[in-house]
Amino acid sequence: MKRIGMLTSGGDCQALNAAMRGVAKCLFHSGEDLEMYGFLEGYKGLIYGNFRMLTPADFSGVLTKGGTILGSSRTPFKQIREPDENGLDKVEAMKQNYYKLRLDCLVILGGNGTHKTANLLRGEGLNVVTLPKTIDNDLWGTDMTFGFQSAVNIATDAIDCIHTTAASHGRVFIVEVMGHKVGYLTLNAGMAGGADIILIPEIPYDIKKVIDKIEERNKNGSKFTILAVAEGAISKADAKLSKKEYKEKMKNYKYPSVSYEIAAKIQEKTGYDVRVTVPGHTQRGGSPCPYDRVFASRLGSEAGKLILKGEYGFMVGYRNREVVKVPLEEVAGKLKMVAPDASIVKEAKLLGISFGD
Repeated sequence: MKRIGMLTSGGDCQALNAAMRGVAKCLFHSGEDLEMYGFLEGYKGLIYGNFRMLTPADFSGVLTKGGTILGSSRTPFKQIREPDENGLDKVEAMKQNYYKLRLDCLVILGGNGTHKTANLLRGEGLNVVTLPKTIDNDLWGTDMTFGFQSAVNIATDAIDCIHTTAASHGRVFIVEVMGHKVGYLTLNAGMAGGADIILIPEIPYDIKKVIDKIEERNKNGSKFTILAVAEGAISKADAKLSKKEYKEKMKNYKYPSVSYEIAAKIQEKTGYDVRVTVPGHTQRGGSPCPYDRVFASRLGSEAGKLILKGEYGFMVGYRNREVVKVPLEEVAGKLKMVAPDASIVKEAKLLGISFGD
């Protein structure tokens, strides 16, 4: 009898259910005697022993369903070693619940913070297999994460919709795309949506260069400009500040987000009418796109295969168009960033897209 636990941690995204379905279908169809337990609300469920038995019926009809049937929550890695408000040792509690259920393996779906905790549990002796979930596509060790393509589609659709109103009114429009530290989502959605300016965290911008691009378009007869701005975009001046200086500055920050600051500066220096659109959590929601359904299903089935073979301590990733297993210790704690000199950035610049640098 194999006993498998499963949880989804961190922010939700499309195709979490598709990935869990892939794992479950592989295992339930294997002919092995099997019990599967779903921990509710991420690591919180594992800490406090909040779980339910999962059967094949739980995975029927979930391929196209967004969100997560198990629920999710954020349990920050930097606080995982700190006792809870009642003095509970969270790491020890997770281990005890794993052993109480006599689990053979824990399947964990999540992003960067989730993988840090997963690797910690691996180091504590638990059998762990992980799957790479994040709309940011910023997990080390995999070329792609599920949820990313669906989020690109939604952000691109937002930019597409802005085009007509921007052109009609001759305005400058800023579409703020999710991504605090990494700009893959903004870069891809910006290119797909035909944005004229793309600002991402990895390439600090000069507001003068941004305005120069807008003025250039006006001079050439284009009366509107669209900016795709990552929520973590940063100016060259702010990028030079130390972490402490930047944190101090942000205490008195008067704008809802960086997009509103950029809008105010453009309007102040040019007099142009500027509008900000924030798709926000719509980028995480809705049904997964066909690509993510297939991709998540592939990763899930491969995770099931690893479990059947007793190969633990890996993230199932995707490299050079092949599904691969990546040692967890190579993944945990590393961010996959957009390189400022990446070929996609160079190609975007050849198309006339400005990065404000």
